[in-house]
Parts: sequence; C-alpha cells; structure tokens
Amino acid sequence: MRFHTLRSISPGAFSLLVLAFLFLSPPASADLSHVRIIRISYVQGDVRFARDIKGDPLAANDNITWENAELNMPIRQGFVLTTERGRAEVEFENGSLAVLGDNTVLQFFDLSLEDGAKTTRLILRQGTASFYVNPANGDYFSVTGGDFSVEADGRATFRLDNFDDGSKVNVSKGRVSVLRKKGATALEKGQALSMTAGDPKDATVVAASTPDDFDRWVSGRIDTSNNAVATAQQYINSVNYTSGLGDLYTYGAFYPCGTMGSCWRPYGVGANWSPFDSGLWFTDPSIGLSFVGNQPWGWLPYHYGGWLFQPGYGWLWSPNAYGGGGLGYGGIPIYSPVTGTWLRGKGNGGPIGIVPTHPLDARSKVPQNLAQGIFPVNNGVVARNAVSSSGQQWKTLKSVPTNTIQGRVSASAAPARVSRTMVGGSVATANRGSALAFDAGSHRFVNSNVAPVTRGAVPSASPAMRVAGNPNARSVAAPANSRNFSTASRSVAPPSAPRTNAGFARLGGNSGGGSSARGAGAGAGAGASAASRGSGASSGASSASSGGARPH
Repeated sequence: MRFHTLRSISPGAFSLLVLAFLFLSPPASADLSHVRIIRISYVQGDVRFARDIKGDPLAANDNITWENAELNMPIRQGFVLTTERGRAEVEFENGSLAVLGDNTVLQFFDLSLEDGAKTTRLILRQGTASFYVNPANGDYFSVTGGDFSVEADGRATFRLDNFDDGSKVNVSKGRVSVLRKKGATALEKGQALSMTAGDPKDATVVAASTPDDFDRWVSGRIDTSNNAVATAQQYINSVNYTSGLGDLYTYGAFYPCGTMGSCWRPYGVGANWSPFDSGLWFTDPSIGLSFVGNQPWGWLPYHYGGWLFQPGYGWLWSPNAYGGGGLGYGGIPIYSPVTGTWLRGKGNGGPIGIVPTHPLDARSKVPQNLAQGIFPVNNGVVARNAVSSSGQQWKTLKSVPTNTIQGRVSASAAPARVSRTMVGGSVATANRGSALAFDAGSHRFVNSNVAPVTRGAVPSASPAMRVAGNPNARSVAAPANSRNFSTASRSVAPPSAPRTNAGFARLGGNSGGGSSARGAGAGAGAGASAASRGSGASSGASSASSGGARPH
C-alpha cells in the first residue's frame, strides 16, 4: 500500500474518518477514569519534582523525596514542580500552559473533575511563572502566590511573581480577577497589580511592565503551540483534548490508514524502529508503571490511541481505538500508562514482554500486533528489537509484575528557598540552614532575629550568601542552625472553586456564567480556618481524592 502525507491532501478528505479521540482503557489495577493527568511539556536545566505534598514544600521537611523531572512526565494532583537554574512548562488537557522561570516552585494543589468541568488550583510558592488559560465551559482556573490569588474564567495570559516583600501580577491578554483579603480587583490586558507583603490595603493597579526576555520567550511558545495544534486538528479532530497534539505536527507526518483514519509517524525513524526505544519508565503509586517518551512528541502516542504495523513503514500511531476504547468520567479521555499490552509466556517462570496495543484490541484478548513479534524484557529493560512470538503460548497480564521494569527517574536534592524583592528583583539563595530575611525598612537582607528551629545535627560551618543582581551587596553569613524563613508565614489558602463558571460575578460584572457560589471574602481565603486549610490540606494521591466533586 502506498502512503502519502496528509499535508499534501485536502484536510476535509479525512474529517469524517476521525471524529474524536477514542482512547484505550487503562489496566484493571488502576482506575484512572476520574483522575486528571497532565504533562511536563518542556524541561531545560535543573528541574525537579516531588509527590503528595501537603502544605509548603519549602518548609523544613526531610521526609519529602525530590526527583529529577523528565520531559513528558505525567503530573497529577499533589505534585510539586521546581526549577533552579532552568525552566519548565506544563501543558493541560485543553492546551493551557504553566511556564516556570528560574528558581520557581509551583504546587498542583487541586486537579479535579466534576461532570467534565476541570478545576485547577495552583500555588506559586516562590519565583516567577506565566500562565496561558484556555478554559472550556464550566472550567475553573486559579493561581495563588504570596499575597493574593488570580482567577481566569476566560482565555487569558498573565504572569505572577512571588517576592519576599510582595507579589505582582501582569496581564498581557484577556482579563483576570485578583482576590485579596479585603476584596477583589478586575484586571484587563495591559494592567498589573502589585501588593506589599502583610499590607492588604497596599494594592496598586498600574500599567503592565515592559515584556522582558522571559515574557517574550513565553509568548513565542504559546503562539507556536496554538498554531501547531490548529494545523494538526485538520487531521485529528480532538475538541476536548489537545495536549501534545501540536508536537505531532511539528515532529512527524500524518498518513491515511484506510478505515482507521489518520495515522502518524515521527520524522527520522526507519522501518525497524521500536516505539519503546524513545523513552524511559516511571512508576507512580496512583498511576502505575508509565512509559515516558523522551522526545517532544512522546506524550499522545504513548498514552492514547494505538499502533499499526505497515510493511515498509514500520509502526504507525493511530489516535482511534474503536472497540476497546472509551471516554472517562464526564467525557474526559482516559489516560493509559502505556499504549502497550504486557504478556507472559506459558508457566509462572515464563518470559515477559510487551506488544504495542492495536486500536482494535479488546481487553484480555490476544493482541492483534502479536503477529509482528514481542518486545521481551531482559534484566529490567525492554529489548530494542522484537522477537518472534511463535512457539510460545502467551497470556495477557492485567498488570506488569513488580520489579519487571527498572524505572530511570533519579533522586535529587531538595530545592533551596530563594529570596527576591520587588525593587530590582534581587535574588539570594537561602540554603536549608538560613535565616536570611528581607528588611522592608532598610531595603536589604539581614539575619533574622527569630529564634531558630533546629532538626538534627548542626553543621560546623555555613557558607556565605551573596545577593545577586546588586553589585554593592555584601556576603551575609547565614546562621548554621536555623531553618526559618521570612516568606513561610505569607502562605495564602487557594480560593474554593465555584460550581458555576462565574469568576467575575463578585465584581458586579457579567462573564456569562450565572452567580458565584461564594462571596468576595470567602474567595480570598482570609479566615484563620481557611489559612489552616491551605497549609495542611491533603493533595490526594489516590484516584478518589484526585477526582471527586469540587470543593466549595
């Protein structure tokens, strides 16, 4: 059969063949139909993550395990992503983006579903991050950082900076609502709001800052992503889920596959390439054993759809999964840890291997792609080349046995708390033994007089810290036995999510969603109980807590 790339064929020729993603169901061992799982879509430099975090991840807690983040890693509720000398980007189901600058900590406090409407509540613990929000009807999106929370109920782009002595939000597109203890403020494109720490009355609305290098880089990524997704949707009609779709158009070509509609293959691979040769394995107690594609395109093909084998072309990815597929809770596509079927040879000690899942495979049936061979697991590694499946009786496994695959995500050190000021954006890195604090009166960093809280052995010596960005700054010796830091007490609880899409109703405006289920005071999370809830709320590792009804 001769294939032609669809880029030279009228897109309308295949619009009726591919109406939507019909995704494969996950293994029976993990019900992911109620769980929101998003991806890390960009990694540059030092990027780390931790899981199931409750409260402030930068507080002294030796029980938190930090690991190095990888491109296309799955992110769920309870994760924390941090950069040091690096940048990172997280892509949500509908193409919304969270882009982290250097020395930034972002907490995924709430990723939940209610009848198809997605609730996203994030906490910017420190640093700078930009957000492109593209909500569907009923979705809720907010980011809390330092002194206030920012809500967006329509398409918007904004930047949030969490400084030691205050917070600032810049709106470059759309409109947002800024929630504070004393009320809420609407911001339009080209406006900014800054607020001094500890003074809720000192909230100033000014013109947005001139875009810097980070802003221009973020804007370029948003535009590139949106353009690529729009083009790819000519060949794959996926309205409710677009994460990773633009990367398929950028890094590969689409082909017609008869009744299966459009198929796709990455550039630069030969007929003998293995789908499982472009990534690593990642284990999570709530998600299971997932394959993490280490190429920019390595998200959709490894978690949705299936694979076809065509002589002369090798493996082609198909977004359609007729027969064995379906949609999850509220019509959200179901995440599959890997688009592969695990098999074991006859007998308890038989060999274990994996076969790319065919779009027409039914669960617990003999995989249709078994005739193309099986990729055996040897010493915890999936072989690069398939071997013949003949001469052996194979049984489908509901889940891969423990220790079959070696995960390759490595452990990392805990991130340091970083000090920055609104005046000049000065930076100082505070190690885990630092009591460095910003004095608003003298506009300089000083040693904190707060009695230190010690845990464990006290180091015999502590390094000095230099304030970057200020040539006149002098090194300040940090007390060796302190773990206090001035910004920890400024944690603001994320606002509760309303049950209606009416983010600006409290401001007296009409954003097309009915009335808000909460008042202005409740949204700011100002009360003592709200603050306690924000610092100690569970971030739910299980699928039940990750996907229940929205809190209100």
